[in-house]
Amino acid sequence: MATAKSDITMEKIVSLCKRRGFIFPSSDIYGGLSSAWDYGPLGVELKSRIQKFWWREMTQLHDEIVGIDASILMHPRVWEASGHVSSFSDVMVEDTVTNERYRWDHLTDEQRETKTSPNGNPLSEPRKFNLMFKTNLGPVADDGSIVYLRPETAQGIYVNFKNVVQTSRVRIPFGIAQVGKAFRNEIVTKNFIFRTCEFEQMEMQYFVHPSEDTRWFEYWKAERLAYYEKLGIRPSRLRFEEHGPDELAHYAKAAFDIQFEFPFGWQELEGIHNRTDFDLSRHTEFSGKDLTYLDDQTNERYLPYIIETSAGLTRSVLMALCDAYEEEEVGENDVRTVLRFHPAIAPITVGVFPLVKKDGLAEKAKEIERALREDFSTFYDQGGAIGRRYRRQDEIGTPFCVTVDYQTMEDGTVTLRYRDSMEQQRVAVAELDATIRDAIRTYKRTDAHRRIGA
Repeated sequence: MATAKSDITMEKIVSLCKRRGFIFPSSDIYGGLSSAWDYGPLGVELKSRIQKFWWREMTQLHDEIVGIDASILMHPRVWEASGHVSSFSDVMVEDTVTNERYRWDHLTDEQRETKTSPNGNPLSEPRKFNLMFKTNLGPVADDGSIVYLRPETAQGIYVNFKNVVQTSRVRIPFGIAQVGKAFRNEIVTKNFIFRTCEFEQMEMQYFVHPSEDTRWFEYWKAERLAYYEKLGIRPSRLRFEEHGPDELAHYAKAAFDIQFEFPFGWQELEGIHNRTDFDLSRHTEFSGKDLTYLDDQTNERYLPYIIETSAGLTRSVLMALCDAYEEEEVGENDVRTVLRFHPAIAPITVGVFPLVKKDGLAEKAKEIERALREDFSTFYDQGGAIGRRYRRQDEIGTPFCVTVDYQTMEDGTVTLRYRDSMEQQRVAVAELDATIRDAIRTYKRTDAHRRIGA
């Protein structure tokens, strides 16, 4: 029986990501660029599938939520209205010996009191660093051409509030969803892709009547936690963390984080915030445009309150990798590395192998792989022992493997192997597609037993 090992570290996960083509350091041949990462063939598939899973959950399954894709570059007044120009900064200190910079609030009480860095060196005086990237729009770089790379995607939703109301015939309560890039000039970047300067957000802003904000806030807290369990994330590695009165952002009436237990500790995965009418009132003030909502049934006009769900797509990729990664002792001195992704987000759904290359098995396996490719992400492999081919697919999280053997040529059945349990069954080729679909649909994951099929 396989026994899971518990000593999973970030070093092991980072190593697997580079070795198997999930994530590479940016500009690697030039020595890399701090805080920047490139997604390889498997990484881009994983990220795309998580995004599609989220988009389906937030738009397809909610008839009152619509999507937009706002521009990265926006009018600079947007960021004045939002408060980012004046207050979007971190208090930082610098190690006077190594020149490493640290967020003041991330240091221990003793380090702040003695003004010493984690390396034991003296620290500079604390000072503020603005976190927005500034650039110029147009051929002349002057004060009139300054624009910013957006530090969040939410403002693109707020400034399009009226456009969506007028064109989509939505009625409150309703939501606007968006996935897109954001940029923050993070001085301290660490823990692989957890904190980077360039990242992607998956946000939904839900517009409600001011009298119903508490009800909808609680509704979306429950919905968002349930989403991660649908994604196959172990419930024991998820928790809520409430923001105390001194931790609330200037726009928030209430805020909770959904945290995940990474190998480096519990960290924020997603924020759920009651933003009140702060954003729409500020954009009304700075733009001079009326952003109130008129209820055509009651004739009431008001600024809606906003319940925000804001998740990092980049962090969700790291979460999926950390939660899925396992090393199992399957025999004496034999360790199996496996990524237990939910089948819906696995970069490859089905691996197809001929037992041997000869006697028409390879041709038959390619035929089956081409047929499965219509509905699933597939991979064909005919090199090496069949056990090694299984292990290669386990290591990248492929939930199903199909082996074509001599019996296939006789009765039209193949061996279907399940990643989590390593169990196998004979399935008719004609029933293969439906069997895999059913296994994906009924997939469940718990702390004690993480098995699909069989």
